[in-house]
Amino acid sequence: MVTGGSRGIGAATAVRLAAAGHDLAIGWVAEEEAAEAVAAQVRAAGRAAVTIRVDVSVESEVDRLFDTTAEVLGPVTGLVNNAGVTGPLGRFTETATDVMRRVVDVNVLGTFLCARRGARAMSTRHGGAGGSIVNISSSAATLGSPGEYVHYAATKAAVDTLTTGLAKELATDGVRVNSVQPGMTLTDMHATMGDPQRPWRKQDRVPMQRPGRPEEIAGAVAWLLSDEASYTTGAVLRVSGGL
Repeated sequence: MVTGGSRGIGAATAVRLAAAGHDLAIGWVAEEEAAEAVAAQVRAAGRAAVTIRVDVSVESEVDRLFDTTAEVLGPVTGLVNNAGVTGPLGRFTETATDVMRRVVDVNVLGTFLCARRGARAMSTRHGGAGGSIVNISSSAATLGSPGEYVHYAATKAAVDTLTTGLAKELATDGVRVNSVQPGMTLTDMHATMGDPQRPWRKQDRVPMQRPGRPEEIAGAVAWLLSDEASYTTGAVLRVSGGL
């Protein structure tokens, strides 16, 4: 299952996981056509796919996401918590309360709700067969993103703390929990923030002197979900070009 799977890192991850032999549930909230296009790529790779509209900050919609996935594809074996929002770029003192609330609701509460439901579905303590959760964080969690989106950075730090604690709590229940911290990545989230050229204007501060591609983030996620990472839990894997 990949939330926020209609575009960017989520879409690239879904396609990469299909190539690795996984059937996919693709969660989307605003772009049904884009989600269906991703599903078509999954099916072209010979795997099953279902697209489900979900606002991850709403518990009943998260429940429907998991219930529908189980009905159509069978038991959930892996979860990628990718759905996230930033709001417009700007200084913290000028950030509206409703923007902050939405960012916290999606990035923090939404990740919590999906992780809890995923843990219940996969944990051997609850009758599951085990599995893996990968939370998509951000290098902003440690950089703070001053003058751009401090509130967003704070939510991603919360995601990493969840990863650390939940990994320990579920370690004996057959569920591994890790997070990936992308750096500056070429997605349309920058346009949504109000600065579509941001990855190119900011590339000089990245040691590798370029922004990342969604497929490069997807590779890290796929590895953490794979059996090759069977002894990896509680890790926060930075994929940021050295930033």
